[in-house]
Amino acid sequence: MVFEIIIYILLGIGVFFNILAGVGLLRFPDVYTRLHAGTKCTTFGSIFICGSVVLIGLKMWYQGSTDGSVLAIHTVGALIAILITNPTGAHAIARAAHRSGVMPVGAVVDDLQAKTVKKTEKKKTKGAKKKEGKK
Repeated sequence: MVFEIIIYILLGIGVFFNILAGVGLLRFPDVYTRLHAGTKCTTFGSIFICGSVVLIGLKMWYQGSTDGSVLAIHTVGALIAILITNPTGAHAIARAAHRSGVMPVGAVVDDLQAKTVKKTEKKKTKGAKKKEGKK
């Protein structure tokens, strides 16, 4: 009985965070804050949902079903894949958006833009020095 209550609580928390992710995707103004909501909330929600599925699998295994151990192992593998790919994909999308010139809404300071400007200035001065050296 207590085991099932824990499973339902984990499922409820996971569903709550996934709903928050959906609301964040609809309500936030730009790609960066939407990515933040979409990845942080769904990753956290997936941890709780996978935790409840692992507990269900362990309960099935304890009761004598070998399917429960397979369910738990596959769920842990899926959770590891989610934990690796979700933040990595969000980082790649955010980087591509920034390189494409998409600016955050209401941003006062953009530290990444300052770094990008410095790098391009260094490349330009190196190229100019090489051209002067060839002449």
